[in-house]
This record gives sequence, structure tokens and C-alpha cells, in this order.
Amino acid sequence: MAWFDYKAYDQAGHLISSEIEGESVQAVHQLLQQQGLFPLSVKERKNQQRLSLFQSSQLSLNELEFITSELALLLRSGVKIDRSLAMLAKGKSDSLAGKLLTELSNSVKRGESLADALSHHKHFDNLYVSLVRMGEASGELAEVFAGLARDLKFRKELQAKITQAMVYPAVIFSVCVLAIVFVFNYIVPQMSGLFEGNANLPWYTQMLISASKWMQSYQWYLALILVALAGGAKWAADRGLLSQWLDEYLIRVPLFKSAIMQIERIRFNTSMALMLDAGVRLDQAIELAANTIKNALLRQSVMLAKAKIKRGNNLTETLAATSLYPDFYLSLLEVGEESGQLGVVFDEIASRSRNDFTGWTTKMTSLLEPLMILVMGGIVGSVVVVMLLSIMSVNDGI
Repeated sequence: MAWFDYKAYDQAGHLISSEIEGESVQAVHQLLQQQGLFPLSVKERKNQQRLSLFQSSQLSLNELEFITSELALLLRSGVKIDRSLAMLAKGKSDSLAGKLLTELSNSVKRGESLADALSHHKHFDNLYVSLVRMGEASGELAEVFAGLARDLKFRKELQAKITQAMVYPAVIFSVCVLAIVFVFNYIVPQMSGLFEGNANLPWYTQMLISASKWMQSYQWYLALILVALAGGAKWAADRGLLSQWLDEYLIRVPLFKSAIMQIERIRFNTSMALMLDAGVRLDQAIELAANTIKNALLRQSVMLAKAKIKRGNNLTETLAATSLYPDFYLSLLEVGEESGQLGVVFDEIASRSRNDFTGWTTKMTSLLEPLMILVMGGIVGSVVVVMLLSIMSVNDGI
């Protein structure tokens, strides 16, 4: 199979420029005609790679948020959806986003609904597609895209906070490892020359010199083992072999449990507020929102809650069994259920959870900074102290 660039007219006389996969030029002509298009030119690509080596096959969250917010703006301005997609595609013609927008525009021009066109692409989840389908049915597509844009903006901010919480400790840890490698490869070997010929070295000096020699002899093997372990972990993670174990283990660790609960609460409640405002039924909204939860155990508990609610059980009491909500938030849900303002309550819980998570990341970063510095200083300082004691013991023996 090869990729072909083509130009064709649709039944309304619009010129379409896009790409398609096929076995030959003749096969592509037949395929385009089956789609109701009239081919003008079909050219096989010389470079058959759709994406360059450094280009991702998945839309980034920034690109998805930009496309969604721009579609909301154009639709509110009275521009039709196919024209809106084509306008956005022109500004990103050579990128993955541009090709995606072109394909969506062509699909809509051929009479396909936007929701059906979106469902053919992995970049859009079930929540996104379902809300667009409801927006098309109700005629409020601009409002739906505006709500989706807000949701994606929240996700982007959440992702940035998670990255911020992880990057700083990782940088400090890397500096600590580099400092240890430098000490055992350069400082200790240079100073160990002072102890040559001395048979009565203290035990701590012998241990330090032995550790340095071991490091110099086996550090590359150690590095290869670590790289292999990292590669194996990534391979297992890509195939979902680690996800269940991590989901079960991390949620039991108090430090990680608090962060996981806050993150999943933000995802679930933001999605619930968005869908209830769009008019989605409560049981359907819970099912779609549950798919945004990454932790398998929490997702399963929410899906069980959805089944109970569908049978007529009380919402607050059912969600209380999921461990996703502390008592205060359950009180808010109870008030929202009694007043019929669940959308407002879910939005309020999401907002409070975002503030809680921001405070948690700030506190953890503030605690990790001195802790990592103390660890690094302790290791390097211990080496320095051992070397000084060793020099003093040698001088005392002279």
C-alpha cells in the first residue's frame, strides 16, 4: 500500500485536495469514484512516510485545544462548519493538524456528519464525539465547542501542573547522580594516590576506594542495565502490562493516593459539568466521564455506580462508595441533587479540586527541593569527610 496526493471535485463542484492510501493510481481512481468524487489528478508520493521522524502521530493537547476554540469562534461568527474546517486547515497545511482538518472538511462536504467524521480519527475520544453529535442535533454546536475548549484548557493546565510537579525533582535527582559519578570517577581516584603503599588504612577509606574502583569498572554495565530496564518498562507500559499493577499499588501509597484522587476528581467532575450543561442524561454522562479517569480501579468503581444510578439509586449515596469524594464534596453533591443544579455543583467541585492540587504540587515541590539538596549534599559531603579523615589518619601514622 502507498500514499497518494489527489485533487478531485465533489458532487457540489467543490475542489478537494487531500491524501489517500491505495495500491495503485487506478485503484485510487476507483476508490475516489466510489466515494462520489470526480478525480482530477492522482500522484503517488515519493516519500511514503506520512510523518517525519520528529513528527508525532498524535495531536498534542495544545493543538486540539486550539482547533476546538477556533471552531467555536468561527461558528459563533456565522461561518459554516465545512468552511471553518477548511479555513483552519489552510494555516496548518503541512502539519498533522492541517491534514486532519482537510480530511474532516472533505468528509463534511460529502454529506457526512461532523461527529461521524470525528469518530474515524483516534485523536477524538468518545466524550468529544458524543458532545459534538448532541450539538449537531440541537443546533448548538458553537456552544458545545466552546465548552469543549474550556475542558481542554483545564486538561492542559492540569497536565502542566503534573509536569511541573515531576520535572523539578527529576532535575535535582539527575544533578545528584552526576555529582556522585564525578566524585567516584575523578576526585576519589586522584586522592587515592595519597594512600598508596599504606597497608593500615582505616576501614572507611578502604570502602571508599573500593567503591570508586567498582564504579569505574562496572558503571557502563550498570548504565546498560538501567537503560534496558527503562526500555522494558516502556515496552510493558505500552502494552498495558504495568498499568493494572501501578493502578493498584500507587493508590495505596498515601503520598501518591492524595495526588491521584485529586487528579481523577478534576477529570471526572469537569467532564460531568460539561455534559450536564450540554443536556446529556445523567447515566450516560457518568459513563462518558468515567472513561476520562485513568486509574482502572477508580474507573471500574464509577462504572458500577453508573449501573446502580440507572436502576434508580440515589446519586450521592452511590458515588460515596467510589472513594472519589470526601465528605465535604458529598455534601455539595447532595445539595446539588436536591436543588437540580448538579452541573453547577460538579463544576464547583472541579474548581476546588484544581485549587487543592495546585496547593499540593506547591507544597511537594517546596519539600522536595531541600530534601534532594540534603541527599546530594550528604552523599558528596560524606565522601569529603571520609577523605579528610583518611588524610588525617595517614598523617598521624607518619
